[in-house]
Amino acid sequence: MSLFLHSFLVLLSFYLLAKVCDDYFVGSLDKIAKKLKMSSDVAGATLMAVGSSAPELFVSIIALLKPGNHEAVGMGTIVGSALFNILVIIGASAVIRKAVLVWQPIVRDTVFYSISIIALIIAFWDGKIVFYEAMMFVVLYLLYIFVVIKWRKIFPYKDEEKEEPENDVSPGKKGFWQKITKPIDFFLNIFFPNPKHFYFIFLISIILIAGLSWVLVDSAVIVAHILNIPEVIIALTVLAIGTSVPDMMSSLVVAKQGRGGMAISNAIGSNIFDILFGLGVPWFLVLLFQEKTIPVSTENLLSSIILLFATVLVIFFLLFLRKWKIGAKAGYFLIALYIIYLLWSIGVSYNLI
Repeated sequence: MSLFLHSFLVLLSFYLLAKVCDDYFVGSLDKIAKKLKMSSDVAGATLMAVGSSAPELFVSIIALLKPGNHEAVGMGTIVGSALFNILVIIGASAVIRKAVLVWQPIVRDTVFYSISIIALIIAFWDGKIVFYEAMMFVVLYLLYIFVVIKWRKIFPYKDEEKEEPENDVSPGKKGFWQKITKPIDFFLNIFFPNPKHFYFIFLISIILIAGLSWVLVDSAVIVAHILNIPEVIIALTVLAIGTSVPDMMSSLVVAKQGRGGMAISNAIGSNIFDILFGLGVPWFLVLLFQEKTIPVSTENLLSSIILLFATVLVIFFLLFLRKWKIGAKAGYFLIALYIIYLLWSIGVSYNLI
């Protein structure tokens, strides 16, 4: 009974996080960016990154704050989410529609993403996080924002033009799903104020995302203990996939619109935010106010991080050799790599490998 209840809470938390982020949080951030007159590049690297990666960020924070040494849950979620983004989101976007990419932002984000992973390997190598390592992540993210602001001036490029996609969603399937989620959606619509009060929507969204992340982490830890699976494995797989759903949905939408480059940039850019900000800032704040180190379970995480770095190199050289084009065959290949990774993770958790 306990397993069923907490599994249900995990699934419900996934849906509510996706709904709150997509329908309320991201919209309020977009209006705040316009109010502050931020450029599209800066807004994308800061506020929009926060919006699309809010679940991973708050899971990381809650895992650090939750009593009982559950730091590996937050770290595993972000590392697993990064693998999902780079393999499944890019792969699925390529399967939906062939993309001819603009090389300038891809090169910029790939270089910073590679630096982020190298920093992650260095930080995890000795099994603990210290203050100067946390500060390194924060400084790297601030440097990334600075480079984003200057990059278009140094290497000019145009944004992709939007095309309206064909409506290929079956009304029956859509209606069936709406019937299931209608009570939840109705409650959320009543709970949130009028869209013109976007600052209040932003505040309410933050509170809800934090609360849902706490429920998600708590339920996932209980499920892991009941099934006798290491917490880090649950984080690398189940939590990582669930928290990446908002990113995947937004990327598939823009891919259908013929903006595959934006979908791929979103996947890579979200990973930069997840690693440098989603891990770096919680580490920095915890170590700033508490004189201690943060332990890292390197047994499963380190191998996943090294695999993550390998996938980045594969994708970059794949794009470079194909003259910045990616199609369905490459997409299926990337998705297959993720399935192999999942099977490997399950094998490791049950000592089959």
